[in-house]
Amino acid sequence: MAQTSASPTPLLKDELDIVIPTIRNLDFLEMWRPFFQPYHLIIVQDGDPSKTIHVPEGFDYELYNRNDINRILGPKASCISFKDSACRCFGYMVSKKKYIFTIDDDCFVAKDPSGKDINALEQHIKNLLSPSTPFFFNTLYDPYRDGADFVRGYPFSLREGVPTAVSHGLWLNIPDYDAPTQLVKPLERNSRFVDAVMTIPKGTLFPMCGMNLGFNRELIGPAMYFGLMGDGQPIGRYDDMWAGWCMKVICDHLGLGVKTGLPYIWHSKASNPFVNLKKEYKGIYWQEELIPFFQAATLSKDCTTVQKCYLELSKQVKAKLGKVDDYFIKLADAMVTWIEAWDELNPPKGSAELPNGKGK
Repeated sequence: MAQTSASPTPLLKDELDIVIPTIRNLDFLEMWRPFFQPYHLIIVQDGDPSKTIHVPEGFDYELYNRNDINRILGPKASCISFKDSACRCFGYMVSKKKYIFTIDDDCFVAKDPSGKDINALEQHIKNLLSPSTPFFFNTLYDPYRDGADFVRGYPFSLREGVPTAVSHGLWLNIPDYDAPTQLVKPLERNSRFVDAVMTIPKGTLFPMCGMNLGFNRELIGPAMYFGLMGDGQPIGRYDDMWAGWCMKVICDHLGLGVKTGLPYIWHSKASNPFVNLKKEYKGIYWQEELIPFFQAATLSKDCTTVQKCYLELSKQVKAKLGKVDDYFIKLADAMVTWIEAWDELNPPKGSAELPNGKGK
């Protein structure tokens, strides 16, 4: 058996929560045990709240189901999606930690080209704790990694970098494709391990996948709203995309960095492309108008906090995307509700404690 061991003193042990959305038993945690066990888990149970989710012994976790979400948020629970992994963002809201790592329950430990198990969480932490370089691209990618640096011609005035808000990881085996691509390439698997981390340049949007993602909750948390998806909504599988577009516009405005690349996880199973197509089909044509909207979006100088940025963006969503479909009027209202709920659970000076979910 291959030896896997987390570092003796895990990085950020008391400053990071692992958020997992699920509808099933979390047996997949066994393989992550060497890396995840020292950390606190927040499990957001989607679907039927009367179903019991089994969590392997020895993990420190709290579990929230739909009843808990309704109890804690009251009428504001309407902003949290149901029957969609977008519900994970409730975990971001109730966390009290500085950092979040979120992972799907079909994501397993990947191996690097030498056959060694990849500690995805450790790599996300390294990405988040080192600066980003969004204003000028470094051709050796992340200059802060061992064995790399800023190349000749890189302005010295920009070498300090900016704080990193988001670390976006990738996947071996099943790639994160949309339904049409899945349908035409049903057997395609990703076996390319690219040993690189790079900062996504300012002004460049990207498709953010939520299944292997780390972020600094204090820097960008309120922008990581995964929208209205799933049950009762006309769209699904755009929850992380929506969060990524909003987050990137706000990071660019506030001068924060976003990295993508390492770490890899092993994405174990492909979802049904026909089911996915049904969820995605409106999004596939809406995104042709959504992307230009986000590319052109600007925020006023008064937007000095993530919350102010997000509320300003919600107004623009309502005014401009509301013409595309009434759904965006509802989504813009939910964006405001999300911020109100976030601020209630995360008051600036800290006051009342949150009522716990089912903890252990």
